[in-house]
Amino acid sequence: MEAGRRFLGDGDPGRLLPRLGEEIAEIPAFVSIDKSPLPAGYGGGCGGGAEDFLVGQGLFYVNERRRLLLDCTSGHYQVLWGYGHRDLTAALVAAQEAGVVWDNHSNIPQAPVKRLAERLVTLGNAPGEADPLDTVLLGVCTGSVACAAALKIQLKVFARAHGTEATPVLVALRGNYHGTDMVAQGLRGLWPGLLRRCEVVVLEPNDAEALDAVFRERGSRIAGFWAEPVMMNREAVALEPGYLARAEAWCRETGALLCLDEIQTGFWLPEMFEYRRLGLRPDLVVLGKGLTAGFHPLSGLLLRRRHDVLEQYDAISTNGSAALPALVALASIEMIEGQAARIRDSGVRIQAGLRSLVSEFPGVLLAAEGRGHLAGLKFRSVAGALEFHRRLLEAGLWTRVHAYHEGHSTLLTKLGLLADAVVIDGVMDRMREVLRRGSPCRPSASQGTP
Repeated sequence: MEAGRRFLGDGDPGRLLPRLGEEIAEIPAFVSIDKSPLPAGYGGGCGGGAEDFLVGQGLFYVNERRRLLLDCTSGHYQVLWGYGHRDLTAALVAAQEAGVVWDNHSNIPQAPVKRLAERLVTLGNAPGEADPLDTVLLGVCTGSVACAAALKIQLKVFARAHGTEATPVLVALRGNYHGTDMVAQGLRGLWPGLLRRCEVVVLEPNDAEALDAVFRERGSRIAGFWAEPVMMNREAVALEPGYLARAEAWCRETGALLCLDEIQTGFWLPEMFEYRRLGLRPDLVVLGKGLTAGFHPLSGLLLRRRHDVLEQYDAISTNGSAALPALVALASIEMIEGQAARIRDSGVRIQAGLRSLVSEFPGVLLAAEGRGHLAGLKFRSVAGALEFHRRLLEAGLWTRVHAYHEGHSTLLTKLGLLADAVVIDGVMDRMREVLRRGSPCRPSASQGTP
């Protein structure tokens, strides 16, 4: 790790981009730690971890094969400013020296937690908002717990209005991902038969007619509507602003609570929240992942005081009053505000770059998906997406690919906020170079094209 850190230096893209994919001789060879104790889903039973993370700096990292890669997914969509950012590290050191603790009991929050709650309320509302989101649940560690809290609020508000014997309806979008709580997983079809007291209706994203039909049919029986503004678990499908506005109007008419899950989208844009950019007024907003720029999980839920209906321990994490992560969140927010113009330009540049690739390779690529830094490249075949992903890894670009559900064939990226024009153009050029190699990415006659 020390040798890798010396090689990476300050993570300068000008020096590191040309060496992507190389085995770095400056790092001595070593034997990877055996992964067999880990679960199968995390590589357990497959021996060593040659592709595993060794050390990172900025947008780059070196794996245990000593190969240099550019992390195009920001850790797993949450490391906003890359690895080891100088300013965030300095803020951490200064905060610890000043007496800020890592964590303490949620009932006695230290100053950074209270200050972060204030900032989130300010950021979460338009100036002069008559009915603001004025309450923040910050006593939760992960986005799954925050999503579960939002679901509990929807159900409890519904029960108070309709009685405990009424069957609530929860409306979600196909391909949603609202955490690993059992009820939240029920929104995407898991644990069939166990959620007997709730009716779950799953709609296709951006299908306005289906949305209208379910609200007309169920009306006030609907307890809540759920949506992620950009569905990174559904091939980076971006929900249309008009569709979300329509859902909001239906929720207002029927009394359902509109919950926007901004775990993926939050803090990746100058407005901080996608719903603010889109001019929406949700009832519940779930925050996570990028909130602390990848330093120690801390999540939250924005709501209105009248919906603060949970008891003290209905939704809580033992390590949910994390003062040091809250301070890092404040520092990250300040950095986003200070670099707002560049961040906005970078998001536009990413989407323009992907659209250019689609126009250059129409026989292989179908569409560019997403908004801003949340981006997807839809292939005409699953085989093409998988092969492209493999070749990018060889070329030193770490990406993700959605090819595990029928019809999914999309490469996903979420470049960190450090990515400037040099990095973005470098990524697009390397993708273009791989696509030009041709045949393995081109669908066969038997596969056809959608």
